[in-house]
Amino acid sequence: MNRYHRYYCNSAKWAKRLGESVVPWVLRDYDLGTDVLEIGPGPGLVTDLLRQRLPALTAIEIDDRLAASLAERMRGTNVTVVHGDGAAMPFEDGRFSSALSMAMLHHVPSAELQDRLIAEAFRVLKPGGSFIGMDSTVSLRFRLYHLFDTMVPAEPGTFGARLERAGFTGVVVREGKGAFRWRAMKPA
Repeated sequence: MNRYHRYYCNSAKWAKRLGESVVPWVLRDYDLGTDVLEIGPGPGLVTDLLRQRLPALTAIEIDDRLAASLAERMRGTNVTVVHGDGAAMPFEDGRFSSALSMAMLHHVPSAELQDRLIAEAFRVLKPGGSFIGMDSTVSLRFRLYHLFDTMVPAEPGTFGARLERAGFTGVVVREGKGAFRWRAMKPA
């Protein structure tokens, strides 16, 4: 991520927005289960919100500096931070009750790698588990935040079909202001 984007994604302004509107909009009243995976936590602002409502949370982060910083900050909590690639996860099949991807998918550098990440989320979920998330939609502001940065936006209109190709069922994709959210289930 570019310098401004790193700053904003770790800011009090973004933390407040996440807590007051984004996370409630995405998670609604879903039961996430007892062993949850967060894919691409970045600096961990969503992690801070999730760990308060979950018994166990594992976060996988590809950026070594962000992973190390988050691991240090989460030491002694119910969060385990793993430095790794969401498109090639080091977890066993069927481990997690749910998996979350919050505002990070557009940082995966190609649609093919995004599809691998979706397939990996499917693989590591228990039967009946949910893959829940959100990502931004393209706007001028979104483009400006990503100058000289990785930006491969997913198209909300075709995202459901991508989830279904990975094996998910009960797929729901909804657009909101500047973002879209999804929920998909691994068949029981």
